[in-house]
Amino acid sequence: MNKKRSFFIIILTSILLLSSCTYKGKEEKNQRKNRKNKVDIIKEKVDNMKLEEKIGQLVMVGFVGEELNDNIEKMLDNYYVGGVILFEENIKNTDQTLNLINSLKKINRKNNIPLFIAADEEGGKITRLSNIFGNMPSGKNIGELDNEDYSFEIGSLIGYRLKSIGFNLDFAPVLDINSNPRNLIIGDRAYGTTKESVSKHGIQVMKGIQSNNIVPTIKHFPGHGDTYIDSHLDLPVVDKDLKELKSMELVPFREAIDNGADMVMIGHILFSKIDKENPATFSKEIITNILRKDLNYDKVIITDDMAMGAITKNYNIGEAAIKSLKAGIDIILVCHDYENQVQVIEAIDKAIKSGELTESEIDEKVYRIIKLKEEYGIKDETIDFVDIDKVNKKMKDLKNIEKR
Repeated sequence: MNKKRSFFIIILTSILLLSSCTYKGKEEKNQRKNRKNKVDIIKEKVDNMKLEEKIGQLVMVGFVGEELNDNIEKMLDNYYVGGVILFEENIKNTDQTLNLINSLKKINRKNNIPLFIAADEEGGKITRLSNIFGNMPSGKNIGELDNEDYSFEIGSLIGYRLKSIGFNLDFAPVLDINSNPRNLIIGDRAYGTTKESVSKHGIQVMKGIQSNNIVPTIKHFPGHGDTYIDSHLDLPVVDKDLKELKSMELVPFREAIDNGADMVMIGHILFSKIDKENPATFSKEIITNILRKDLNYDKVIITDDMAMGAITKNYNIGEAAIKSLKAGIDIILVCHDYENQVQVIEAIDKAIKSGELTESEIDEKVYRIIKLKEEYGIKDETIDFVDIDKVNKKMKDLKNIEKR
């Protein structure tokens, strides 16, 4: 009798284990199928886009004025650009900014893909929303306080401020290490003078921004901290080899990528011992071999503004854009001058039609861009009201953390 009972228990246990394995196998298969279906939907979108629409997704532009003008309307209507960046000159007050962003979204609704609406909102001296919400502490202030919870809350507040008025993309945080006292462009924008401080606080700010469903951008890869020429004015040169970069400048970027960085901005810097011919902006060695392969980064890469002196003083902007795309860039940022923007778009179109760029290369880039927009649920939805009091309360709560 005991033998029969034991045999029965063994058989029953085996059936239960087999059922469990079968269920888990089916569940995993369904999960893989769902992931595949989601991927296929993005690919289907890309396949159904016109060439002009694909080219537009590769370009982000700025414009002059506090309201829509003919140039930005043409960029959206005729060139299908995938993103718009706003500067302080575009932002006067709450109502005006809200109306401007809503207008951009309304115009873009006729296009198939929603807009990135971006700003350089770092805190400190690099802010676009101080007229509306007041000032935020600089990277240096954040690093000196050395409180990771505070750093996260700073990022969260930055993200909340941006989201509340209709932005969905932030060109922050800065992951450059302020290692050169002569540096004219980074300075107190950095979270410190060491890789440890920049990594610790930069990553927390990044996560805080993400917590409010704003896409953060880590910048300026592979590191702008050890320069003394402002890339807005001309091309900086850094005399460091890859081993030196890996031990210093690349550390915060590597750690941010491991922590889920969504977008990387490439700086206009020539690293003469790594690529003596090309600045990082269109260096395949830096973008593809180091960033993509060595650091295993598979998301969106964007240039710094191609209308900066580092590029326009030394290169033809259209040719530079093509070199950047061929090196592995996904989005060309052209903040200034309608003529520059048209020149870049027409150069891309010409490069594809001549075979210098293949449409399959373009499709890969567009795929990454649309995937990111879908991951963040970006839509061209307008906002009716900005709750300034709620933002102010969050800022007050943040100051209480700062005092602890």
